Amino acid sequence: MRDLFPVLRVLGVLLVFFALSMNVPMAASWFLEDGMWQAWPSAMAVTAVLGLLMWFCMRHHKQELQPRHGVILVTLVWVCLPLSAALPMMLIYNQLGLDLSFTYAYFEAVSGLTTAGSSVLSNLDALPVSLNIWRTFLQWIGGMGILILAVAILPLLGVGGSQLFRAEAAGPVKDTKLTPRITGTAKGLWGVYAVFSVSCFVAFWLGGMTPLDAVMHMFTTVSLGGLSPHDASLAYFKSPLLEVITFVFMVAASCNFALYFVAMRKGNWRGFWRDPEMRATVGVLLAGGLFVALLLWVKGIYSPLDALRYGMFNTVSVATTTGFVTADYLTWPVFAPVFMLILSGMATSAGSTGGGIKMMRMLILFSQARRELTRLVHPRAVQPVVMGGRVVDNRMIFAVMAFMLVYGGTIVLLSMVLMLTDLDPLTAFSAVVASVNCVGPGLGAVGPTSSYAALTDLQIWVCTLGMLLGRLEILSFLALLTPAFWRR
Repeated sequence: MRDLFPVLRVLGVLLVFFALSMNVPMAASWFLEDGMWQAWPSAMAVTAVLGLLMWFCMRHHKQELQPRHGVILVTLVWVCLPLSAALPMMLIYNQLGLDLSFTYAYFEAVSGLTTAGSSVLSNLDALPVSLNIWRTFLQWIGGMGILILAVAILPLLGVGGSQLFRAEAAGPVKDTKLTPRITGTAKGLWGVYAVFSVSCFVAFWLGGMTPLDAVMHMFTTVSLGGLSPHDASLAYFKSPLLEVITFVFMVAASCNFALYFVAMRKGNWRGFWRDPEMRATVGVLLAGGLFVALLLWVKGIYSPLDALRYGMFNTVSVATTTGFVTADYLTWPVFAPVFMLILSGMATSAGSTGGGIKMMRMLILFSQARRELTRLVHPRAVQPVVMGGRVVDNRMIFAVMAFMLVYGGTIVLLSMVLMLTDLDPLTAFSAVVASVNCVGPGLGAVGPTSSYAALTDLQIWVCTLGMLLGRLEILSFLALLTPAFWRR
Protein backbone atom coordinates (compact mmCIF):
# COMPACT_ATOMS: atom_id res chain seq x y z
CA MET A 1 0.00 0.00 0.00
CA ARG A 2 2.87 2.39 0.79
CA ASP A 3 3.94 1.94 -2.81
CA LEU A 4 0.89 3.99 -3.85
CA PHE A 5 1.68 7.00 -1.65
CA PRO A 6 3.70 8.87 -4.34
CA VAL A 7 0.76 8.40 -6.72
CA LEU A 8 -1.71 9.81 -4.19
CA ARG A 9 0.59 12.78 -3.58
CA VAL A 10 0.54 13.72 -7.25
CA LEU A 11 -3.20 13.09 -7.46
CA GLY A 12 -3.69 15.59 -4.62
CA VAL A 13 -1.75 18.27 -6.53
CA LEU A 14 -3.78 17.56 -9.68
CA LEU A 15 -7.03 17.94 -7.73
CA VAL A 16 -5.89 21.39 -6.56
CA PHE A 17 -4.94 22.29 -10.12
CA PHE A 18 -8.33 21.04 -11.35
CA ALA A 19 -10.10 23.10 -8.69
CA LEU A 20 -8.39 26.22 -10.04
CA SER A 21 -9.82 25.50 -13.50
CA MET A 22 -13.28 26.21 -12.06
CA ASN A 23 -12.30 29.88 -12.05
CA VAL A 24 -13.19 29.94 -15.76
CA PRO A 25 -16.94 29.19 -15.38
CA MET A 26 -17.07 31.13 -12.09
CA ALA A 27 -15.72 34.26 -13.78
CA ALA A 28 -18.20 33.81 -16.62
CA SER A 29 -21.03 33.43 -14.13
CA TRP A 30 -19.95 36.60 -12.33
CA PHE A 31 -19.55 38.80 -15.41
CA LEU A 32 -22.56 37.45 -17.31
CA GLU A 33 -24.73 37.45 -14.21
CA ASP A 34 -26.38 34.06 -14.65
CA GLY A 35 -27.12 33.90 -10.92
CA MET A 36 -25.12 30.72 -10.35
CA TRP A 37 -21.74 32.06 -9.29
CA GLN A 38 -22.21 30.93 -5.65
CA ALA A 39 -22.06 27.26 -6.68
CA TRP A 40 -18.55 27.53 -8.06
CA PRO A 41 -16.63 28.61 -4.92
CA SER A 42 -18.26 25.74 -3.01
CA ALA A 43 -17.28 23.13 -5.59
CA MET A 44 -13.82 24.66 -5.90
CA ALA A 45 -13.29 24.65 -2.12
CA VAL A 46 -14.35 21.01 -1.71
CA THR A 47 -12.04 19.87 -4.51
CA ALA A 48 -9.09 21.99 -3.36
CA VAL A 49 -9.40 20.93 0.29
CA LEU A 50 -9.50 17.24 -0.65
CA GLY A 51 -6.47 17.71 -2.89
CA LEU A 52 -4.53 19.63 -0.25
CA LEU A 53 -5.31 17.04 2.43
CA MET A 54 -4.15 14.26 0.13
CA TRP A 55 -0.96 16.13 -0.73
CA PHE A 56 -0.26 17.08 2.91
CA CYS A 57 -0.59 13.51 4.14
CA MET A 58 1.68 12.21 1.36
CA ARG A 59 4.03 15.18 1.03
CA HIS A 60 7.12 13.27 2.15
CA HIS A 61 6.72 10.57 -0.51
CA LYS A 62 8.61 12.12 -3.42
CA GLN A 63 9.91 9.02 -5.14
CA GLU A 64 10.30 8.98 -8.90
CA LEU A 65 7.23 7.42 -10.48
CA GLN A 66 7.73 4.08 -12.18
CA PRO A 67 5.84 2.88 -15.28
CA ARG A 68 3.27 1.04 -13.15
CA HIS A 69 2.70 4.23 -11.14
CA GLY A 70 1.91 6.09 -14.34
CA VAL A 71 -0.79 3.56 -15.22
CA ILE A 72 -2.32 3.78 -11.74
CA LEU A 73 -2.26 7.59 -11.73
CA VAL A 74 -3.83 7.93 -15.17
CA THR A 75 -6.63 5.56 -14.19
CA LEU A 76 -7.25 7.38 -10.89
CA VAL A 77 -7.26 10.77 -12.63
CA TRP A 78 -9.87 9.76 -15.20
CA VAL A 79 -12.05 8.10 -12.57
CA CYS A 80 -11.72 10.72 -9.80
CA LEU A 81 -11.67 14.07 -11.63
CA PRO A 82 -15.21 13.54 -13.03
CA LEU A 83 -16.37 13.31 -9.40
CA SER A 84 -15.12 16.85 -8.89
CA ALA A 85 -16.43 18.01 -12.27
CA ALA A 86 -19.90 16.64 -11.46
CA LEU A 87 -20.17 18.55 -8.17
CA PRO A 88 -20.91 22.05 -9.58
CA MET A 89 -23.46 20.52 -11.99
CA MET A 90 -25.39 19.02 -9.08
CA LEU A 91 -25.14 22.25 -7.06
CA ILE A 92 -26.46 24.37 -9.94
CA TYR A 93 -29.35 22.04 -10.64
CA ASN A 94 -30.21 22.05 -6.95
CA GLN A 95 -30.11 25.86 -6.97
CA LEU A 96 -32.49 25.83 -9.94
CA GLY A 97 -34.88 23.60 -8.01
CA LEU A 98 -34.32 20.72 -10.44
CA ASP A 99 -33.11 17.20 -9.80
CA LEU A 100 -29.86 15.94 -11.29
CA SER A 101 -28.88 12.54 -9.97
CA PHE A 102 -25.30 11.57 -9.26
CA THR A 103 -25.51 9.03 -12.11
CA TYR A 104 -26.45 11.73 -14.61
CA ALA A 105 -23.92 14.25 -13.27
CA TYR A 106 -21.03 11.77 -13.31
CA PHE A 107 -21.96 10.59 -16.82
CA GLU A 108 -22.01 14.18 -18.07
CA ALA A 109 -18.65 14.91 -16.44
CA VAL A 110 -17.04 11.76 -17.85
CA SER A 111 -18.48 12.59 -21.27
CA GLY A 112 -16.91 16.02 -21.08
CA LEU A 113 -13.44 15.05 -19.90
CA THR A 114 -13.17 12.06 -22.26
CA THR A 115 -14.43 14.27 -25.14
CA ALA A 116 -17.17 11.73 -25.85
CA GLY A 117 -19.86 14.38 -26.26
CA SER A 118 -22.74 12.20 -25.03
CA SER A 119 -25.31 13.97 -22.89
CA VAL A 120 -28.20 13.23 -20.57
CA LEU A 121 -29.20 16.87 -20.18
CA SER A 122 -32.06 18.53 -22.03
CA ASN A 123 -33.17 22.10 -22.72
CA LEU A 124 -29.54 23.12 -23.09
CA ASP A 125 -30.36 26.58 -24.44
CA ALA A 126 -32.01 27.46 -21.12
CA LEU A 127 -29.17 26.23 -18.88
CA PRO A 128 -27.11 28.83 -16.98
CA VAL A 129 -24.28 30.01 -19.20
CA SER A 130 -21.60 29.07 -16.65
CA LEU A 131 -22.78 25.44 -16.70
CA ASN A 132 -22.60 25.29 -20.49
CA ILE A 133 -19.13 26.85 -20.37
CA TRP A 134 -18.06 24.23 -17.83
CA ARG A 135 -19.39 21.36 -19.96
CA THR A 136 -17.53 22.58 -23.03
CA PHE A 137 -14.40 23.65 -21.12
CA LEU A 138 -14.11 20.12 -19.70
CA GLN A 139 -13.78 18.84 -23.25
CA TRP A 140 -11.06 21.34 -24.05
CA ILE A 141 -8.86 20.44 -21.07
CA GLY A 142 -9.50 16.73 -21.66
CA GLY A 143 -8.77 16.92 -25.38
CA MET A 144 -4.99 17.03 -25.32
CA GLY A 145 -4.84 15.23 -21.97
CA ILE A 146 -4.89 16.46 -18.41
CA LEU A 147 -1.66 14.74 -17.43
CA ILE A 148 0.19 15.99 -20.51
CA LEU A 149 -0.83 19.48 -19.38
CA ALA A 150 0.40 18.69 -15.88
CA VAL A 151 3.77 17.53 -17.23
CA ALA A 152 3.99 20.79 -19.18
CA ILE A 153 3.20 23.24 -16.38
CA LEU A 154 4.12 21.38 -13.19
CA PRO A 155 7.74 20.25 -13.78
CA LEU A 156 8.66 20.92 -10.16
CA LEU A 157 6.58 17.97 -8.98
CA GLY A 158 9.50 15.66 -9.59
CA VAL A 159 7.20 12.82 -10.52
CA GLY A 160 8.81 11.39 -13.61
CA GLY A 161 7.11 13.23 -16.43
CA SER A 162 8.09 10.61 -18.99
CA GLN A 163 6.05 7.96 -17.19
CA LEU A 164 2.98 10.20 -17.10
CA PHE A 165 3.40 11.15 -20.75
CA ARG A 166 3.65 7.52 -21.86
CA ALA A 167 0.68 6.48 -19.77
CA GLU A 168 -1.48 9.36 -20.98
CA ALA A 169 -0.54 9.58 -24.67
CA ALA A 170 -3.06 8.01 -27.02
CA GLY A 171 -2.24 5.42 -29.63
CA PRO A 172 1.05 3.66 -30.43
CA VAL A 173 3.13 6.86 -30.10
CA LYS A 174 3.86 6.71 -26.38
CA ASP A 175 7.63 6.73 -26.83
CA THR A 176 7.67 9.68 -29.23
CA LYS A 177 10.13 12.26 -27.91
CA LEU A 178 10.04 15.50 -29.88
CA THR A 179 12.44 17.42 -27.64
CA PRO A 180 15.36 16.42 -25.37
CA ARG A 181 13.12 16.83 -22.30
CA ILE A 182 9.65 15.35 -22.03
CA THR A 183 8.46 18.61 -20.44
CA GLY A 184 9.38 20.39 -23.67
CA THR A 185 7.41 17.86 -25.68
CA ALA A 186 4.34 18.37 -23.50
CA LYS A 187 4.65 22.15 -23.75
CA GLY A 188 5.07 21.91 -27.51
CA LEU A 189 1.92 19.81 -27.96
CA TRP A 190 -0.12 22.12 -25.78
CA GLY A 191 1.35 25.10 -27.61
CA VAL A 192 0.07 23.75 -30.93
CA TYR A 193 -3.26 23.04 -29.26
CA ALA A 194 -3.41 26.65 -28.06
CA VAL A 195 -2.66 27.97 -31.56
CA PHE A 196 -5.46 25.81 -32.96
CA SER A 197 -7.79 27.05 -30.24
CA VAL A 198 -7.15 30.74 -30.83
CA SER A 199 -7.44 30.30 -34.61
CA CYS A 200 -10.70 28.39 -34.27
CA PHE A 201 -12.20 31.01 -31.94
CA VAL A 202 -11.33 33.85 -34.30
CA ALA A 203 -12.72 31.94 -37.28
CA PHE A 204 -16.01 31.23 -35.50
CA TRP A 205 -16.30 34.84 -34.37
CA LEU A 206 -15.64 36.23 -37.83
CA GLY A 207 -18.01 33.59 -39.23
CA GLY A 208 -20.97 35.03 -37.35
CA MET A 209 -21.01 33.49 -33.87
CA THR A 210 -21.22 35.64 -30.78
CA PRO A 211 -17.96 35.67 -28.79
CA LEU A 212 -19.53 33.42 -26.16
CA ASP A 213 -20.74 30.86 -28.69
CA ALA A 214 -17.40 31.06 -30.47
CA VAL A 215 -15.51 30.23 -27.28
CA MET A 216 -17.74 27.30 -26.34
CA HIS A 217 -17.77 25.79 -29.82
CA MET A 218 -14.01 26.30 -30.09
CA PHE A 219 -13.63 24.25 -26.89
CA THR A 220 -15.58 21.36 -28.38
CA THR A 221 -14.24 21.54 -31.95
CA VAL A 222 -10.47 21.45 -31.44
CA SER A 223 -10.96 18.74 -28.79
CA LEU A 224 -13.19 16.76 -31.20
CA GLY A 225 -15.72 16.59 -28.37
CA GLY A 226 -18.90 17.88 -29.97
CA LEU A 227 -20.86 19.07 -26.94
CA SER A 228 -22.90 22.14 -27.78
CA PRO A 229 -24.75 24.67 -25.60
CA HIS A 230 -27.68 24.33 -28.02
CA ASP A 231 -30.15 21.47 -28.30
CA ALA A 232 -29.96 21.67 -32.09
CA SER A 233 -26.15 21.38 -31.99
CA LEU A 234 -24.46 23.21 -34.87
CA ALA A 235 -27.73 23.20 -36.84
CA TYR A 236 -28.81 25.99 -34.46
CA PHE A 237 -26.87 28.51 -36.57
CA LYS A 238 -28.13 27.37 -40.00
CA SER A 239 -24.88 28.66 -41.48
CA PRO A 240 -22.98 26.87 -44.27
CA LEU A 241 -19.98 29.11 -43.54
CA LEU A 242 -19.77 27.99 -39.90
CA GLU A 243 -20.14 24.39 -41.02
CA VAL A 244 -17.20 24.79 -43.40
CA ILE A 245 -15.08 26.34 -40.63
CA THR A 246 -15.99 23.51 -38.26
CA PHE A 247 -15.27 20.95 -40.98
CA VAL A 248 -11.77 22.34 -41.57
CA PHE A 249 -10.84 22.32 -37.88
CA MET A 250 -12.30 18.85 -37.31
CA VAL A 251 -10.16 17.44 -40.11
CA ALA A 252 -7.09 19.34 -38.87
CA ALA A 253 -7.56 18.19 -35.26
CA SER A 254 -7.92 14.57 -36.36
CA CYS A 255 -4.25 14.54 -37.45
CA ASN A 256 -1.25 13.95 -35.18
CA PHE A 257 -0.40 17.14 -33.28
CA ALA A 258 3.23 16.06 -33.13
CA LEU A 259 3.42 16.58 -36.91
CA TYR A 260 2.25 20.18 -36.51
CA PHE A 261 4.78 20.74 -33.74
CA VAL A 262 7.69 19.44 -35.81
CA ALA A 263 6.57 21.35 -38.91
CA MET A 264 6.20 24.64 -36.99
CA ARG A 265 9.49 24.17 -35.18
CA LYS A 266 11.49 23.41 -38.30
CA GLY A 267 9.53 25.68 -40.63
CA ASN A 268 9.26 22.76 -43.05
CA TRP A 269 5.91 21.14 -43.88
CA ARG A 270 7.21 18.53 -46.33
CA GLY A 271 7.46 15.87 -43.64
CA PHE A 272 3.88 16.59 -42.60
CA TRP A 273 2.45 15.81 -46.01
CA ARG A 274 4.62 12.71 -46.39
CA ASP A 275 3.34 11.09 -43.20
CA PRO A 276 1.38 7.96 -44.22
CA GLU A 277 -1.00 8.11 -41.27
CA MET A 278 -1.92 11.72 -41.96
CA ARG A 279 -2.57 10.99 -45.64
CA ALA A 280 -4.68 7.95 -44.74
CA THR A 281 -6.67 9.89 -42.13
CA VAL A 282 -7.52 12.81 -44.40
CA GLY A 283 -8.11 10.46 -47.35
CA VAL A 284 -10.56 8.28 -45.44
CA LEU A 285 -12.44 11.29 -44.06
CA LEU A 286 -12.83 12.98 -47.45
CA ALA A 287 -13.59 9.77 -49.33
CA GLY A 288 -16.10 8.66 -46.70
CA GLY A 289 -17.85 12.03 -46.74
CA LEU A 290 -18.02 12.12 -50.53
CA PHE A 291 -19.36 8.56 -50.62
CA VAL A 292 -22.19 9.35 -48.20
CA ALA A 293 -22.96 12.58 -50.09
CA LEU A 294 -23.16 10.64 -53.35
CA LEU A 295 -25.45 8.08 -51.72
CA LEU A 296 -27.80 10.80 -50.46
CA TRP A 297 -27.95 12.36 -53.92
CA VAL A 298 -28.50 9.06 -55.76
CA LYS A 299 -31.25 8.08 -53.30
CA GLY A 300 -32.99 11.41 -53.88
CA ILE A 301 -32.70 12.57 -50.27
CA TYR A 302 -31.11 15.93 -51.14
CA SER A 303 -30.14 18.02 -54.12
CA PRO A 304 -26.46 17.71 -55.14
CA LEU A 305 -25.30 20.73 -53.12
CA ASP A 306 -27.33 19.81 -50.03
CA ALA A 307 -26.13 16.22 -50.26
CA LEU A 308 -22.55 17.46 -50.32
CA ARG A 309 -23.19 19.85 -47.43
CA TYR A 310 -24.98 17.47 -45.06
CA GLY A 311 -23.26 14.26 -46.15
CA MET A 312 -19.72 15.60 -45.87
CA PHE A 313 -20.22 17.46 -42.61
CA ASN A 314 -22.08 14.81 -40.63
CA THR A 315 -19.88 11.98 -41.89
CA VAL A 316 -16.67 13.79 -40.94
CA SER A 317 -18.21 14.88 -37.64
CA VAL A 318 -19.01 11.30 -36.61
CA ALA A 319 -15.85 9.80 -38.17
CA THR A 320 -13.59 12.21 -36.26
CA THR A 321 -15.50 11.30 -33.06
CA THR A 322 -16.69 14.91 -32.73
CA GLY A 323 -20.43 14.34 -32.86
CA PHE A 324 -21.75 17.72 -34.06
CA VAL A 325 -25.07 17.30 -35.88
CA THR A 326 -26.70 19.36 -38.64
CA ALA A 327 -29.26 16.76 -39.79
CA ASP A 328 -31.09 13.74 -38.39
CA TYR A 329 -29.09 11.11 -40.24
CA LEU A 330 -31.27 8.30 -38.87
CA THR A 331 -33.77 9.29 -41.59
CA TRP A 332 -31.13 8.57 -44.25
CA PRO A 333 -30.69 5.14 -45.87
CA VAL A 334 -29.62 2.78 -43.06
CA PHE A 335 -26.22 2.17 -44.66
CA ALA A 336 -25.13 5.78 -44.10
CA PRO A 337 -25.35 6.06 -40.28
CA VAL A 338 -23.89 2.57 -39.78
CA PHE A 339 -21.03 3.39 -42.16
CA MET A 340 -20.38 6.66 -40.31
CA LEU A 341 -20.27 4.89 -36.94
CA ILE A 342 -17.80 2.33 -38.30
CA LEU A 343 -15.55 5.14 -39.56
CA SER A 344 -15.46 6.59 -36.03
CA GLY A 345 -13.30 3.67 -34.98
CA MET A 346 -10.43 4.38 -37.35
CA ALA A 347 -10.50 7.84 -38.92
CA THR A 348 -8.36 9.75 -36.42
CA SER A 349 -4.59 9.71 -36.02
CA ALA A 350 -2.54 8.69 -33.03
CA GLY A 351 -1.53 11.86 -31.21
CA SER A 352 -4.74 13.67 -32.17
CA THR A 353 -7.60 14.65 -29.87
CA GLY A 354 -9.89 12.03 -31.41
CA GLY A 355 -10.93 8.65 -30.05
CA GLY A 356 -11.28 5.20 -31.54
CA ILE A 357 -8.70 2.67 -32.64
CA LYS A 358 -6.49 5.25 -34.40
CA MET A 359 -5.44 5.08 -38.05
CA MET A 360 -1.89 4.02 -37.17
CA ARG A 361 -3.15 0.74 -35.73
CA MET A 362 -5.32 0.13 -38.79
CA LEU A 363 -2.38 0.70 -41.15
CA ILE A 364 -0.22 -1.69 -39.15
CA LEU A 365 -2.97 -4.31 -39.24
CA PHE A 366 -3.43 -3.94 -43.00
CA SER A 367 0.32 -4.21 -43.56
CA GLN A 368 0.50 -7.30 -41.37
CA ALA A 369 -2.42 -8.88 -43.24
CA ARG A 370 -0.68 -8.15 -46.55
CA ARG A 371 2.51 -9.73 -45.24
CA GLU A 372 0.65 -12.90 -44.22
CA LEU A 373 -1.00 -13.13 -47.63
CA THR A 374 2.42 -12.86 -49.26
CA ARG A 375 3.74 -15.61 -47.02
CA LEU A 376 0.99 -17.94 -48.22
CA VAL A 377 2.33 -17.59 -51.77
CA HIS A 378 6.03 -17.20 -50.91
CA PRO A 379 6.63 -18.94 -47.55
CA ARG A 380 10.34 -18.02 -47.48
CA ALA A 381 9.93 -14.37 -48.39
CA VAL A 382 11.25 -11.81 -45.93
CA GLN A 383 8.82 -8.89 -45.95
CA PRO A 384 8.93 -6.63 -42.89
CA VAL A 385 6.06 -4.29 -42.08
CA VAL A 386 7.16 -0.80 -43.09
CA MET A 387 5.52 2.50 -42.10
CA GLY A 388 6.83 5.81 -43.37
CA GLY A 389 10.08 4.20 -44.54
CA ARG A 390 10.74 2.58 -41.15
CA VAL A 391 10.43 -1.06 -40.19
CA VAL A 392 7.75 -1.63 -37.55
CA ASP A 393 9.02 -3.69 -34.64
CA ASN A 394 7.22 -7.00 -34.15
CA ARG A 395 6.50 -6.04 -30.55
CA MET A 396 4.39 -3.13 -31.75
CA ILE A 397 2.54 -5.41 -34.17
CA PHE A 398 1.77 -7.85 -31.35
CA ALA A 399 0.65 -4.95 -29.13
CA VAL A 400 -1.70 -3.68 -31.85
CA MET A 401 -3.16 -7.16 -32.35
CA ALA A 402 -3.69 -7.53 -28.59
CA PHE A 403 -5.37 -4.12 -28.44
CA MET A 404 -7.71 -5.00 -31.30
CA LEU A 405 -8.68 -8.27 -29.61
CA VAL A 406 -9.45 -6.53 -26.33
CA TYR A 407 -11.20 -3.65 -28.14
CA GLY A 408 -13.52 -6.02 -29.99
CA GLY A 409 -14.12 -8.12 -26.89
CA THR A 410 -15.01 -5.02 -24.85
CA ILE A 411 -17.59 -3.87 -27.38
CA VAL A 412 -19.17 -7.33 -27.58
CA LEU A 413 -19.24 -7.78 -23.79
CA LEU A 414 -20.69 -4.34 -22.99
CA SER A 415 -23.25 -4.68 -25.80
CA MET A 416 -24.38 -8.02 -24.39
CA VAL A 417 -24.68 -6.48 -20.93
CA LEU A 418 -26.93 -3.72 -22.32
CA MET A 419 -29.04 -6.26 -24.19
CA LEU A 420 -29.33 -8.23 -20.95
CA THR A 421 -31.09 -5.15 -19.55
CA ASP A 422 -33.68 -5.46 -22.38
CA LEU A 423 -32.22 -2.69 -24.54
CA ASP A 424 -32.77 -3.30 -28.25
CA PRO A 425 -29.69 -4.60 -30.13
CA LEU A 426 -29.27 -1.55 -32.39
CA THR A 427 -29.31 0.93 -29.52
CA ALA A 428 -27.15 -1.31 -27.32
CA PHE A 429 -24.44 -1.90 -29.91
CA SER A 430 -24.32 1.69 -31.17
CA ALA A 431 -24.31 3.14 -27.64
CA VAL A 432 -21.32 0.98 -26.72
CA VAL A 433 -19.43 1.76 -29.94
CA ALA A 434 -20.17 5.47 -29.53
CA SER A 435 -19.01 5.36 -25.89
CA VAL A 436 -15.81 3.36 -26.42
CA ASN A 437 -14.89 5.45 -29.49
CA CYS A 438 -15.89 8.66 -27.59
CA VAL A 439 -18.20 9.75 -30.42
CA GLY A 440 -21.35 10.83 -28.59
CA PRO A 441 -24.47 10.16 -30.65
CA GLY A 442 -25.25 6.59 -31.64
CA LEU A 443 -28.21 4.97 -33.35
CA GLY A 444 -31.70 4.02 -32.24
CA ALA A 445 -32.76 5.55 -28.93
CA VAL A 446 -29.42 7.38 -28.58
CA GLY A 447 -29.44 8.88 -32.07
CA PRO A 448 -28.44 12.42 -33.09
CA THR A 449 -31.75 14.00 -32.07
CA SER A 450 -32.02 12.07 -28.80
CA SER A 451 -29.97 11.84 -25.60
CA TYR A 452 -28.75 9.14 -23.28
CA ALA A 453 -31.45 10.13 -20.80
CA ALA A 454 -33.59 7.52 -22.56
CA LEU A 455 -31.46 4.83 -20.87
CA THR A 456 -31.86 3.46 -17.36
CA ASP A 457 -29.31 4.21 -14.64
CA LEU A 458 -27.66 0.80 -15.06
CA GLN A 459 -27.39 1.30 -18.82
CA ILE A 460 -25.90 4.75 -18.29
CA TRP A 461 -23.25 3.30 -15.96
CA VAL A 462 -22.35 0.73 -18.63
CA CYS A 463 -21.88 3.55 -21.15
CA THR A 464 -19.88 5.53 -18.59
CA LEU A 465 -17.55 2.55 -18.19
CA GLY A 466 -17.28 2.37 -21.98
CA MET A 467 -16.18 6.01 -22.19
CA LEU A 468 -13.56 5.54 -19.48
CA LEU A 469 -12.23 2.38 -21.11
CA GLY A 470 -12.08 4.13 -24.48
CA ARG A 471 -10.16 7.10 -23.07
CA LEU A 472 -7.78 4.81 -21.16
CA GLU A 473 -7.42 2.72 -24.32
CA ILE A 474 -8.69 -0.36 -22.42
CA LEU A 475 -5.36 -2.16 -21.87
CA SER A 476 -4.18 0.28 -19.19
CA PHE A 477 -7.31 -0.31 -17.14
CA LEU A 478 -7.33 -4.06 -17.64
CA ALA A 479 -3.68 -4.27 -16.58
CA LEU A 480 -4.75 -3.07 -13.11
CA LEU A 481 -6.98 -6.13 -12.78
CA THR A 482 -4.15 -8.63 -13.23
CA PRO A 483 -2.36 -10.07 -10.15
CA ALA A 484 1.01 -9.70 -11.89
CA PHE A 485 0.59 -5.91 -12.01
CA TRP A 486 0.50 -5.67 -8.21
CA ARG A 487 3.50 -7.91 -7.57
CA ARG A 488 6.58 -5.82 -6.75
